[in-house]
Amino acid sequence: MEAEEHIFRSKHPSVPVPESLTLPGFVLAGAEEYADKVALVEAGGDSGGKTLTYGEVARDTRRFAWALRSFGLRKGHVVVVALPNLAIYPVVALGIMEAGGVFSGVNPLATPAEIRKQVEDSEAKLIVADATTYRKVTELGIPIIYIGEENPINGGISWDELLEASERAGPTTAMEEEEDQKLEQSDVCALPYSSGTTGSSKGVMLTHRNLIANLCSSLFSVPPEMQGQVTILGLMPFFHIYGITGICCAALRNKGRVVVLRRFELRGFLQALIHHEVTFAPIVPPIMLAMVKNPVVDEFDLGGLKLRSVMTAAAPLAPELRAAFEEKFPGVEVQEAYGLTEHSCITLTHCDPRKGHRNAKKHSVGFILPNIEVKFIDPESGQSFSKNMPGELCVRSECVMQGYFKNKEETNRTVDQDGWLHTGDIGYIDDDGDVFIVDRIKELIKYKGFQVAPAELEAILLAHPSVVDAAVFALPDEEAGEIPAACVVKKSGVNETEEDIMRFIASNVASYKKVRVVRFLNSIPKSPSGKILRRLLKDSFNYIQQQ
Repeated sequence: MEAEEHIFRSKHPSVPVPESLTLPGFVLAGAEEYADKVALVEAGGDSGGKTLTYGEVARDTRRFAWALRSFGLRKGHVVVVALPNLAIYPVVALGIMEAGGVFSGVNPLATPAEIRKQVEDSEAKLIVADATTYRKVTELGIPIIYIGEENPINGGISWDELLEASERAGPTTAMEEEEDQKLEQSDVCALPYSSGTTGSSKGVMLTHRNLIANLCSSLFSVPPEMQGQVTILGLMPFFHIYGITGICCAALRNKGRVVVLRRFELRGFLQALIHHEVTFAPIVPPIMLAMVKNPVVDEFDLGGLKLRSVMTAAAPLAPELRAAFEEKFPGVEVQEAYGLTEHSCITLTHCDPRKGHRNAKKHSVGFILPNIEVKFIDPESGQSFSKNMPGELCVRSECVMQGYFKNKEETNRTVDQDGWLHTGDIGYIDDDGDVFIVDRIKELIKYKGFQVAPAELEAILLAHPSVVDAAVFALPDEEAGEIPAACVVKKSGVNETEEDIMRFIASNVASYKKVRVVRFLNSIPKSPSGKILRRLLKDSFNYIQQQ
């Protein structure tokens, strides 16, 4: 007899997803009514940086699309964007999509070799750069569009001149609708790169429909009276799907204001929050840690803070850190969310500001959004579990990617024949429909057959008064298979030893979960979105052991 399939759906009714719009058309719908309202402002300095109104965003998105088409860009052509967070960034991304191209953001801090790899893998036809990245991309053999005050060196195309020429020429010749160039919702419009559920970086093919469906689901609870009212912090990297979709596109769709921060520096971050009256800040746990533990925070008058909520989505939030944050910032609601690039961004969330609707429980990553199905399975047998039983989280909806670019084998491993995206995360759903993530399958430590979740041990370490930051990972061991190891950043001036830290953990967990090795570091390496780079720590540990 076939086992019963346990599939969970949102408790909220499904929401309509418009059929005919492209992503730029959906996001900028109604922009003319808000033409003079500020859409994006760069924080920094006394007066801040560049400001763009909704009228300017809509106009320059259109002009850039015309320019790209007259430049020879055709449907499906990839444009790699190597920019830091700038006010113009969403205009660049939406302009590429409007022209029928495919936007592919790259980390501006990447090395020239890493950028080359993405440009070559994506078969990009153009690259967009600024002064911070231009020198890294001059040897790539494709045209460069240069954004900046000074003239581009070595034959780059000036953004300003390109848009002015495009405005003069108009759309008549540039946007001739040849039959095969008409845009469909099923066309790929974004190619972010993700390590997915297995290590190496892969291009994730997302369509206009994928991203519109995701925005419809994630914005379902925003009431009409909130339109134009939210000021959101744009600190998460815009090359990341959460930055471009979850922050830029969501804010522009709702006619909010994005306060753009190029990088995290605590004083500048706090000044931006207070000066620009930010109401909603998507951040990562390391930033919350700084807000709680760094004495710089005490230099600021937090009475001027208009912050109503923070959302953390990229990495697990330790319960102790959450409690300390809520104590220091009692008026700020902490939301946790869950999303992944392969699912177009946010999948589960806490926030439901409508009257009479409860938020998800603390420490959960939220409830299932409308139009999305979820199940939890045994990764070995594929059998699905009922409530309160941990298994691999699988998701099915219109937001699921079309696949990994030029990588059918990895696509088939990640999305099954029934359309379920296998996330590689272990979690469960409780009786109230709130979802909890336990850990990554690939990060679980197998100690003598027992599963040990690094996130659980990291939360305990962060509760130690002398610990500023911590990371836990597996080290190979002949007898146990794997053992839990920890790298710890101590507060300056404290004298705890490695043995003291190991004893502290041992007093809080079952014996098989004990950390067997501790090393002190000055900092924990993390990705731009705040995820701990355990592989680097593991490799450095192994290297030292071999010396």
